[in-house]
Amino acid sequence: MGEAGMGEAGMRGPGLSGPLLEARNLSIRFGGLVAVSRVDFSLAAGEVLCVIGPNGAGKSTLFNLISGLYRPSSGTVRLAGRDITGWPAHRIAAAGIARTFQSSRLFADLTLIDNVVIGMHCRTRTGVFDALLRPARARAELEAAAARAGDLLRLVSPDLHDRRHSLAGALPQADRRRLEIARALASEPKVILLDEPSSGMDDRDTDALIEDIRLTMTERPGLSYIIIEHDMRLVAALPERVMVIDYGEKIAEGPFAEVRLMPRVQEAYLGRKATHA
Repeated sequence: MGEAGMGEAGMRGPGLSGPLLEARNLSIRFGGLVAVSRVDFSLAAGEVLCVIGPNGAGKSTLFNLISGLYRPSSGTVRLAGRDITGWPAHRIAAAGIARTFQSSRLFADLTLIDNVVIGMHCRTRTGVFDALLRPARARAELEAAAARAGDLLRLVSPDLHDRRHSLAGALPQADRRRLEIARALASEPKVILLDEPSSGMDDRDTDALIEDIRLTMTERPGLSYIIIEHDMRLVAALPERVMVIDYGEKIAEGPFAEVRLMPRVQEAYLGRKATHA
């Protein structure tokens, strides 16, 4: 078994004490620009943390550091007690962190089922040689993956399950977001990072998304979420805790009802009108 495999197995064992995910003094610099500066946070199993802040505050950069797309200039990231700082994205995904992006990264010319199956790549065993040399095993694994993908689509949205053989490119924006969540769930994550999941949605779609996420939380009680979001209705509805980022620094953390009233938060992001939303 390779190094990555040993790491993943070590993180599946029982008896975890302390945070599921933890960042300490996490920072990244691009030349002279400090995009994220000394950010600390922790996340327990089954917890929801919402990250808010103005555009350009460093929220998506923080996700890129956690998910391995960027390597931090300093600081550490630990998952289930194991230091994953600087691991490549594929290893971090296999270890248990999945994410969505601000802009859609679906395969528009593939079906909904196929998009979700692709999300299972770090959990499947069949490679090119197995597909050629053991076609029966490859076919059985693919059939099992398709069945599980259908279950995930049904969990996220029964309507998506009904349209599972349709092309992803034909979906409206709200359903694209739901499909991206289903694909992220397909990797069997411990932590899922949702980057502005309500982007492009109207109020009705956002309300439906809130209920979809709540249902997923009920069905997967141990799954932890970090959500970047601008829609304060979703922020107020879902997380137990909010973290506010401004100019790459964490400026506040706590329950949304308290954080939204802090003068520095109002100045940085919410604004006078938003405090009455």
